[in-house]
Amino acid sequence: MKRLWSKFSPVFRRFMISYFIILMIPQIAGYASYKASIEVARTSSIENSLKSLNLGKEIIERNLLQVEAFTRQLAINQDLYRLIADPKPLDSNNVYGVGRMQRSLSMYSSTNDYLSHFFIYIPNYNVIITPTTVFYRPEHYYAANQLEGMTFEEWREHILKKPHLNEIMPLRNYKREIRNNVLVDAPAITFLQSLPLNSFNKPQATIGVMIDEDQMAGLTQNIVEQYGGWTLVTDSEGNIIFSRGIDGAEAERLKDMPANKHDKVTPMGNGRLLISIKSDLNGWNYAAGIPESALMVTADRVKQVTFTFTLATLGLGLLIGLLLAYRNSAPIHRLLSVFREQDIELPGKIRNEYDFLASNITSLITNNHLLETALNEQLPLLRDGFIKRLLTGEFYTTGELEAVSSQTGVSLRSSQGFVGIVKVDGYGRPDSGEIIQELSIARLIVRQALIDWDSDVLVTDWGTDQIAFVHSVPGEHEHTEETLGMFEAELQSLIASVYRDYRVSTRIGMGSPYHVWNDIGRSFNEARQALEYAIHIGSENMVRFEDAVKETEMYYYPIESEQRLLNTLKAGEFEESSRILDQLFSRNFEERELSYDMTQQFIMELKGTFLKVAEPKILLDESLIEQFKSRVAAVLTTDSVAVLRDKFNQLTQDICLDVQRKKSDMHADIVNGIIRYIQSRYDDASLTLYRIAEQIGKPEKYISQLFKEHTGENLSEYVELVRINKAAELLRESSQTVDEIAVQAGYNSAHSFRRAFKRVRGVSPSAFRQIEDHGGRS
Repeated sequence: MKRLWSKFSPVFRRFMISYFIILMIPQIAGYASYKASIEVARTSSIENSLKSLNLGKEIIERNLLQVEAFTRQLAINQDLYRLIADPKPLDSNNVYGVGRMQRSLSMYSSTNDYLSHFFIYIPNYNVIITPTTVFYRPEHYYAANQLEGMTFEEWREHILKKPHLNEIMPLRNYKREIRNNVLVDAPAITFLQSLPLNSFNKPQATIGVMIDEDQMAGLTQNIVEQYGGWTLVTDSEGNIIFSRGIDGAEAERLKDMPANKHDKVTPMGNGRLLISIKSDLNGWNYAAGIPESALMVTADRVKQVTFTFTLATLGLGLLIGLLLAYRNSAPIHRLLSVFREQDIELPGKIRNEYDFLASNITSLITNNHLLETALNEQLPLLRDGFIKRLLTGEFYTTGELEAVSSQTGVSLRSSQGFVGIVKVDGYGRPDSGEIIQELSIARLIVRQALIDWDSDVLVTDWGTDQIAFVHSVPGEHEHTEETLGMFEAELQSLIASVYRDYRVSTRIGMGSPYHVWNDIGRSFNEARQALEYAIHIGSENMVRFEDAVKETEMYYYPIESEQRLLNTLKAGEFEESSRILDQLFSRNFEERELSYDMTQQFIMELKGTFLKVAEPKILLDESLIEQFKSRVAAVLTTDSVAVLRDKFNQLTQDICLDVQRKKSDMHADIVNGIIRYIQSRYDDASLTLYRIAEQIGKPEKYISQLFKEHTGENLSEYVELVRINKAAELLRESSQTVDEIAVQAGYNSAHSFRRAFKRVRGVSPSAFRQIEDHGGRS
């Protein structure tokens, strides 16, 4: 027997030993598991039921917290803030503002099932906004979503006009439209919240979220389906939220049951066990009834399986072990043979064949993944580089072109076609992360639109706001005027659809057709010139190279440059204004040879731009405005280019300095107002950044940054410093207790006051009073 055992390979022997050990384990543990199976199964079922009930409770609470978070997000939504807080505009319906708010709400319904049906009532316009539409009369909304047992007048008085703070209405039926004019009863609870969040009188807006019973009850459905039991959830007042597995009468009878501890199970009689949990968040009671017979079914099944398994292992264990040992060791033998054929032997640090195979296979897989990842990462770059080389005319032979095309996977469908360049309009200089991100999204939209138009079109980014493309035409189509017109019509329709769907404004420059691949570079240069001409003349349509003006006597002053210059002057940005001026003078007097008439027209246009800035809301006082107008009028078109440049630069500098001074004065007034408000309300424990921003009438982030810039202190730290200074004064001059002083200084508790005082003064309030008393006596 020993000789026979030694004939088997080490791998086979290891497998057999492992299987023998596995066979012995169930024999030893069989008897114990048989005895314990019933109790374990019963306990496990109860624990699973508790976990299932508790999990349903946690998910419901989490979703309710998300609903509360949703109302807090709406409380700081700028679009909603303007609708509820700004004076009512001339447009009594404010269709644009309300529509914009409705569109911003549509994304919320996809983040949480509980937000699939909600409304916002804005008394300022007497409208109700939902994720799908706007009701300009609340009666229309109520007709499609009326609550059972409540008339419209009651609904308006108790829901829309009454202030609410995280209020939940008990379960009621409401009418829900499932098809056109087809309404069905849908039981739901209603979450209500007034805006602003701390409004206690007349709310400026009301948010209502209808949460269907099925959405909540489905989270506890597992108990009903698995055990044939029932579930019941009631609120803190004993009102039924939802139930499953029992009728309404039984639910009414059981709704007043007290909640158990999490680890307790109470017999109910009739062979049922009661499990209930009380929520610490909102006081809801989650109860479930489970038949004991359902628990014992699982226990009996475990007992039978254990007994059968123990007997089966005795008879079949050896045979299965032999078969599996051979089956599992044979592939390992083959793999070892393959590695040995490659002269790869077991190194000294590898303990056995498994470690040897694992290390080598892991190395192969890792190298393969790295190679595949590197190739996939390089492919888009290679494709983009190929298109850019094609546009810049870097390919000189057809062989080189075809080789690179094959390597990058770019299909050369035809050697004739058109080249164009698309510019994304509506953005300033890409000098901020937000503008760069928006430009990237706009480019992505245009790129995808071009690809959808023609899957074989070659597209590449050209700068931050431009996209170049090559559209090849099949060989059977000639470049006739009819073909070109059809192509232009399709492209115009494409750009129009991009603007209609995404509000991305573009303009296009097109080069003349190319007839060989090596001619693409020439066509692309022409497209760039056509685009520059389109920008120069302010054209919003596609411009062909043939239509571009080649003359240089036309002055350069597009409306975009004028608008940018005006905006930078109004903002007091001297460097950017000077850059735009230098660019205008360079384009008109260095790159062009303007005639005297064109020079006069350009200077007159520029003077007109500067006169637009001479307004009281931009400059500081009227005397400076009149002086500025006189200086603009004194600029003569007969002056030299250098003199003109100096005069306009000086005007730019004076305007920017005055605007910056005006901004500084305005900011100082705001900061002083903040300080006065804090000094008068420091004793209010509810004095927060939100309250200060509400008083000043500016956003929280704005006043926080402004206060930091002007004082060098954080706003919250300043509030704390004012409170601590007042507390220190009271500690020195009064005999009040620390707890009384904490309340007068604006703290909710003496504990938080003591921590804040020690953080600011370095000693506790009591120690500070002792030091001051000792210093006064000495």
